[in-house]
Amino acid sequence: MTEKTATFSLDAEAAILTELQRSPAVLVLEDGRIFRGRAYGATGSTTGEAVFNTGMTGYQETLTDPSYHRQVVVMTAPHIGNTGVNDHDVESRRIWVAGYVIREAALRPSNWRSQRHLEDELREQGIVGICGVDTRAITRHLRTQGAMRVGIFSGTAAEHSDTELLEQVRSAPQMAGAALVDEVTVAAPVEYLPEGEPAFVVALVDLGIKDMSIRNFTRRGVKVVVLPASATFDDVMSVRGVHAEHGPDGVFFSNGPGDPATADHQVDLLQQVLRRRVPYFGICFGNQILGRALGFNTYKLRFGHRGINQPVKVRATGKVDITAQNHGFAVDAPIDEDITAAANASYGRVRVSHVGLNDNVVEGLQCLDIPAFSVQFHPEAAAGPHDSQYVFDQFIALMGQVHGVEEVAAEIRIIDPLIAQIKEGVHQQSHLSAGEAGQAAATTTERKGH
Repeated sequence: MTEKTATFSLDAEAAILTELQRSPAVLVLEDGRIFRGRAYGATGSTTGEAVFNTGMTGYQETLTDPSYHRQVVVMTAPHIGNTGVNDHDVESRRIWVAGYVIREAALRPSNWRSQRHLEDELREQGIVGICGVDTRAITRHLRTQGAMRVGIFSGTAAEHSDTELLEQVRSAPQMAGAALVDEVTVAAPVEYLPEGEPAFVVALVDLGIKDMSIRNFTRRGVKVVVLPASATFDDVMSVRGVHAEHGPDGVFFSNGPGDPATADHQVDLLQQVLRRRVPYFGICFGNQILGRALGFNTYKLRFGHRGINQPVKVRATGKVDITAQNHGFAVDAPIDEDITAAANASYGRVRVSHVGLNDNVVEGLQCLDIPAFSVQFHPEAAAGPHDSQYVFDQFIALMGQVHGVEEVAAEIRIIDPLIAQIKEGVHQQSHLSAGEAGQAAATTTERKGH
């Protein structure tokens, strides 16, 4: 037996032993439905809102998305953890889900980018999960009954009676009425610089920002100044733009968790931005804030949209984008007509720009008389899809138009350091022999720690 085969056998044996040693776990839904399985990740108890994600990939991005704060995520994909975890694919500083529910755990991750085992990461960050349950049955139940509170209990926490566990679940806070952005935002302003001189400067209000949003700006030559969710209008206008006489070249409100009906401070802030005619772009929670600022209401969806295969129609062209989504609330706005903003007639006319094809939910808003628009879906999403990343280009074009520098916006090209590094490696290896190329690749892999 070779050393490599022996190592693999020992790893597999250890993984199987871990699987056999898992303690019992129980998942209790608010309506009394119970699923029994085995502990996964940390052992203990957790409660939150039960939601499901239909993505077949991108579990690391899901776990680290701040929009999932205080939610227990049920994954419909049958195997989770296959590709391990790495330091590049995280969307924020930590895992945010309240709990994690999967069908089967990968016994051994297998991917050249993997640095650690997913379950080790969950244990280290204290995320309680459960495996060995029928996640698609749970999903069908949530689709029928709607999102609801849930608890996961393992170890000694699972030794209580079902009645006692159900009482714990029903005493957990509801998502409706939850104000959560202050729990996920940055504590102080942070700057992110592009390569070279910035073409524009954007003030980004962090309501639960994902790293990919920031990267999509800096790759396009935009400097980003991230501000806390508690930022005032003076804080926003203190950001110095490249082209604006006063304040930033544009303002961006990010995604985030909780009920948009609680975000009165952010609504008031955005209304001041709109009155000043500063170009505005919002994603997800930022779309709901724009809706409220314009005078529309928001409402809670029955079970929400969470996955990376959600079809959205661009109403101006009839084109359909496949998008990533993660939202449990939506804007209540008329789809078939342009209307005057109810909050302030000076905002002018508003149009629903994007519509979800599964249920006709508003997926985007466009102001026709002031420089502002937003989308409910996630154009920045990793691991994809990337159909709708053009909205970042539309925002840059809008800033160029407002500030009279359309030529600057038109010349911007995406700069991706990772792609440049890969291209350089391909170029170098094209001049090597097969043996030399393999040796170079092995050296690069070793240097990166994979």
